[in-house]
Amino acid sequence: MRLAPPLGEATKGRVMIPFAIVTFLWGSTWLVIRGQLGDVPVGWSVCYRFLTAAVTMFVVALATRTRLRLTWTEQGLLALMGVCIFCLNFNFIYRAEAHVTSGIVAVVFALLLVYNAVAGWVFLGQPLSRPFLAGSAVAMAGIGLLFEHELRASPRSPHETALGIGFVLIALVFASIANVMQSTARMRAIPMPAMLAWGMTWGALANALFAYVTTGPPHILLTPVYIGGVLYLGICASALAFTLYFGLIRAIGPARGGYVNVLTPVLAMILSTIFEHYVWSIEAAAGGLLVIAGLIVAMRARMPTR
Repeated sequence: MRLAPPLGEATKGRVMIPFAIVTFLWGSTWLVIRGQLGDVPVGWSVCYRFLTAAVTMFVVALATRTRLRLTWTEQGLLALMGVCIFCLNFNFIYRAEAHVTSGIVAVVFALLLVYNAVAGWVFLGQPLSRPFLAGSAVAMAGIGLLFEHELRASPRSPHETALGIGFVLIALVFASIANVMQSTARMRAIPMPAMLAWGMTWGALANALFAYVTTGPPHILLTPVYIGGVLYLGICASALAFTLYFGLIRAIGPARGGYVNVLTPVLAMILSTIFEHYVWSIEAAAGGLLVIAGLIVAMRARMPTR
């Protein structure tokens, strides 16, 4: 094991555009998700999103003549990935947004960078540098301030606020598992369109089964806002965004790939302020700044290479 130097200029130039696109798409995603909450059970909303995304990726795979026939081992890996990130992860995220604002969910989810690095250490044997640990500690202090502010300022009960943030922290576990899987040789051997098409299919099936068992038969809201949200989340924020995001992870690793979540909360909090009338306080502002500052420190640390 050795520590890799910072990214070269050529690599930075190659990842800059997909990095910016994913940041924009996921920065707005948190707000769009709120339009999916209400009459339609969460499980079915997540199912429709990834069913739409899966169909989109199958079309892309067919158009690009990508290999879609996979081995049973490959399908098993994609089933695990799909259930983790496209079912469990998003079910917890959608439920979190029913308890706290979308901006807070985005800020807490920025800790995916930390989760990815820890998972890389546990499963891939990648060491953690001191700057990375220091930055992570600062980010956690920021999360603590945001948590305190939400407990005091939220009209909802402290239990409900804690539940919302807790849901995000659980979602991060499943997202991180899928992220780290992208660094394995077997996953890299699967073409991206096929990987996402089948992975999202497994995720949609898992969501359908979960939704049917817990809430009953399918239900959908035929309104422009809901259908438009499903299409945006499925095509733009899932099919396109995950293609670019997993490409980043394959190119620069799971820890550095998590950097996209550093800037996403900034846009999400701005949108939350505009559309959800989020009221900033000294504690909330300080917490948000600490999270971003801590993640930037962690981002600048030299990352391990295998």
